[in-house]
Amino acid sequence: MTEVSMGPVARLSRLAHIFFMNRKEKAYLKELAASGMFDPVYYKGAYPGINPLFRRMPMRHYVIFGEKRGFRPNPDFSPHAYLRFNPDVAKLNEAPFRHYIRAGQFEDRITKDLPPSFNLEQIEMPVLRFDPDRKIARFAVVAHVYYHDLWPEFAERLARLEDADLYVTLTYRGEESDALADQIRAEFPGAVVVPTPNRGRDILPFLMLVNAGALDGYEAVCKIHTKKSPHREDGAEWRRHLIGGILPDEGLEPLLERFVADDRAAFWVADGQHYTGTEWWGSNFEVTRDLMRRLEIEIDRDTLSFPAGSIYWIKPLMVGLLKGLCLNEQHFEPEQAQVDGTLAHALERGMGFLAMEADQAVLQTSELKAGGAGPKTGQGGAPLRPAFTSAFYLPQFHPIAENDAWWGKGFTEWRGVTTARPAFDGHTQPLLPSDLGYYDLRVTEVMGQQADLARDAGIDAFCVYHYWFDGRRVLEQPLDRLLTRPEIDFPFYLCWANESWRRNWDGLSGEVLLNQSYAEGFEAKLVEDSLPYMRDPRYVRPDGTRPRFVIYRPEDMPDPAASVARMRQHWRDAGIEVELGAVCFHVSGENPVAEDLFDFWIEMPPHGMVTQDDYLFGGPEGDKMGRDIRGGFRGLVYDYNRVIANSQSEDYVSQLPQNTICGVMPSWDNSARRGVNAHMAYGANPARFAIWLRQLADTRLAGSYRQELFLNAWNEWAEKAVLEPSLTYGDLYLRVLRAQIGAASPRN
Repeated sequence: MTEVSMGPVARLSRLAHIFFMNRKEKAYLKELAASGMFDPVYYKGAYPGINPLFRRMPMRHYVIFGEKRGFRPNPDFSPHAYLRFNPDVAKLNEAPFRHYIRAGQFEDRITKDLPPSFNLEQIEMPVLRFDPDRKIARFAVVAHVYYHDLWPEFAERLARLEDADLYVTLTYRGEESDALADQIRAEFPGAVVVPTPNRGRDILPFLMLVNAGALDGYEAVCKIHTKKSPHREDGAEWRRHLIGGILPDEGLEPLLERFVADDRAAFWVADGQHYTGTEWWGSNFEVTRDLMRRLEIEIDRDTLSFPAGSIYWIKPLMVGLLKGLCLNEQHFEPEQAQVDGTLAHALERGMGFLAMEADQAVLQTSELKAGGAGPKTGQGGAPLRPAFTSAFYLPQFHPIAENDAWWGKGFTEWRGVTTARPAFDGHTQPLLPSDLGYYDLRVTEVMGQQADLARDAGIDAFCVYHYWFDGRRVLEQPLDRLLTRPEIDFPFYLCWANESWRRNWDGLSGEVLLNQSYAEGFEAKLVEDSLPYMRDPRYVRPDGTRPRFVIYRPEDMPDPAASVARMRQHWRDAGIEVELGAVCFHVSGENPVAEDLFDFWIEMPPHGMVTQDDYLFGGPEGDKMGRDIRGGFRGLVYDYNRVIANSQSEDYVSQLPQNTICGVMPSWDNSARRGVNAHMAYGANPARFAIWLRQLADTRLAGSYRQELFLNAWNEWAEKAVLEPSLTYGDLYLRVLRAQIGAASPRN
């Protein structure tokens, strides 16, 4: 809303008035300031058209001009409503808010219009199911209709859209809504129309679709709603500006194509709807902070940038992060006509932090027309993609006799995963599987499903842990069963996990459960056991010729150089020249290994990437997190974002062998194994993972061994190093991976 148009003399008079108040106005101003009930941040945010000079003195503006025009001094007081509900006050010829400060607040007087939602027929939030394989358009439009009378205005604009699926959520009003739903289905036969209870404004119905997977797979989603903004005098004009800015009558297609192609763009809003500056916080900082911590995102009160008005185009990564918030109806307050301070208002501001977390931008229409946000790096052009990508693969998802004896009957990796609990607010545990469920790897078809998901994301092979103890094998069933199923396309190679198994699962201390003794002649036996796998056509040869084999801890062998030489010779005797590699472990073993002993080394985050300065809890400086720690937790928490930075620091990289494959991890948290003694990387989510991948492509991938990339890991569920779909993020990690390293896809 803008100040009323007037001539120069009148404008000077208004300006003088703000500095030279009369006696009554000065007394009111003093009372208003003393009451603490005037919210200047809200006032400036709700009425952005106030003259810039007056915005510096919002309380004076309210006393002299604002109250007479019905402006609210805070979200919960409407001058016009106060007078309407309290006619005795109107007869006193007194400023309504001044009366409320003096007396009304002690008399429980009504201060604002009662929301019509109190009289709405209540229904349950619907449970939705969508076929993930259904045919969809390139784009989706989600329209929430609270004010049913505005539907014709929306229908006219929506009828002009092409290549877009339509979803309409209706605040339920009984028969009126039933009739409107029928009308919408008749006008738009392919539309999904869903009546919803009046809760969470337009945000909760949108999240209902997000959580159900309805919006998965679209290149961009448009979110609009029947906004009237009764606290603003220009509500209708504002709504048309917001919607017309992102669904213009002409020129939508080229703008939308530009938005989709701009990988720095997260949101597209109408001009004037990218709000920046802390004056827009209102009473929403604490709720927004707690909300963002559900994704392990820390925010700063001194930073705020967000798409205002809750009307925008949104990219798939942002949709996936919204799903990761795991919000439902119970998280949203009952409707009481609030204009600030609710979860819906906090989430509006949180959208900006989602974009910042991904190093992406909120674009306004004029910016999009001018060229958008530009490339993600200063280099421009297509990002460098790995020539070959591997992922560590854990086969411990089936019961074995040894685990039955050590950990209890029927033990598998899933037991700890399902019982992990958060140690503090913002600790995202438990992380549970979705698409593949709690699988048993004795069912070999699961491995085929995993391979399909990995291949689609750009992963070329699984590096499968090979548990071999002087001829004794454990956890061998998945691969052995795979050898009998040649029709299942599961590309793999072996990593000999040559650590002794210990009671506390860290491989470095605790009671030894299964010892790795390196008995004389172990090399020949190990090679012999590897041959059936290497002779399988699915065993991977990344260089096109040599089958690959990896040793996890070569330093643990009594004489690494001699053992490696004997192993190579035994493979040659079998007619196989092997490409042999090793893992760059974070703790040196007893027997140092020369860099040139192996053809390549594998970087395995977080090993070697965490410094003393990176700890948020449990490090040299103690607790730097500043929040309640629960359950007696005494482990270590370090900053995932510092690990990203460390992985590219000159000091760290200079210490790596020249022939190292660079590596990344989606997350790390072994709470499921070690409980209160867990080590975890705080701040991990798909957006930060995408940044790590992108930065690595810019800084290190070209120098990586054969331009390869290693992922830690595919399915280390008990360490939360997981790329497989989860209940929290769905398949977002895989979609991020495909966008960064896979073949170009329009759905990225």
